Amino acid sequence: MYDVIVVGARCAGAPTALLLARAGHRVLLLDKAAYGSDTLSTHLVHQPGIAALARWGVLDQVRASGCPPLERTVYEIADVHIDGCAGGVAGQRAKFAPRRRVLDALLVDAAVEAGAEFRDRCRVTGLRWDGSGRVVGVEGRHGGRTFTEDARLVVGADGMRSTVARLVAAPYRVRDPLMTCAYHTYWPDVPADGVELYERPGGWVAAVRTNDDATIVQAYFPQSRFAEVRTDARRAYEEQIRATAPALYERLRGREPAERLHGCGDQQNFFRQATGPGWVLAGDAGHHKDSITARGISDAFQQAESLVTEVGSALGGDPAQLDAALARFAEDRDATLTPGYRAALGVARLAPAHQQRLALLRAVQSDPELVATYLDTVAGIVPPDALYTPKLLALL
Repeated sequence: MYDVIVVGARCAGAPTALLLARAGHRVLLLDKAAYGSDTLSTHLVHQPGIAALARWGVLDQVRASGCPPLERTVYEIADVHIDGCAGGVAGQRAKFAPRRRVLDALLVDAAVEAGAEFRDRCRVTGLRWDGSGRVVGVEGRHGGRTFTEDARLVVGADGMRSTVARLVAAPYRVRDPLMTCAYHTYWPDVPADGVELYERPGGWVAAVRTNDDATIVQAYFPQSRFAEVRTDARRAYEEQIRATAPALYERLRGREPAERLHGCGDQQNFFRQATGPGWVLAGDAGHHKDSITARGISDAFQQAESLVTEVGSALGGDPAQLDAALARFAEDRDATLTPGYRAALGVARLAPAHQQRLALLRAVQSDPELVATYLDTVAGIVPPDALYTPKLLALL
């Protein structure tokens, strides 16, 4: 019998397995995909997530993969040009944007090194329940054979379309409409200034350096345009870059991307019920929001640490003690992630910026200290109201 079975071995599941195994628990980590496979992602890990990678001893491997540090952020909207570096957290000022085939594999490797058992290409098909309605394990297929495994806790870290969430019938506690659709690809040897963000009414473009001397360039559209955009996605993608980020468009002109265009029109916005008897949802399985603010990976890391902090000492106790720990995790998840959820939906509306916001951004761009604080709010290091210092108020 395992202490914990973690379903999903990416940015929520692999760190959860890693931290539980380091704490001495017997952990089984399962994933339906192949080890080292890729997945749709913005790649960007904000400084709170980078600080977590440093705590776990994985950041050096991310650096060694050839993924460049990204200290500088450029943000342009209307006549505003913000250019600077965040203050950072725990000594980490740079962001990184590793390819997911790199980052996820490094996290799995660390979990296995810590003592977790890992099975890839392993599909969970059902859950095991005791007579009281408590989840006590999983059923699945691996290597052409069916299997069953038991555990004190099953963690569903298997993404927005979570199998575990479906099997426990986890209800939505908060659900909002789709806001954007997004397309991206990778451009080789294109100069990029750290993280570049460009916004206009109806458009958002991001350019970020990643592994292999490539730059991921992403274009966001209102969800209402998805049916139109997908009929000729390459043309719409390039036109959105031209209209929203003309200087970036000129850098791309005459070049060809290294990969095909990837797109998604199903960026759901929700909080699911986080826990129940013997189960818990982590990462995108329990909470998902539009990727436009690139908070998903950092939020998944935060949830992994919060979950392990709460349940670690309760796994050897009675079920009531474990359920109380799970309830604390759920409460912390909602309190911690709700502000970022609301902020992401605000940006994802792609609405014209009102004059009050533009006035604030004009004041911010004039002072490096305010720029650093503003970029800290974007990364989720400090709350938005931290920006309203006497210096800013004097400029408004």
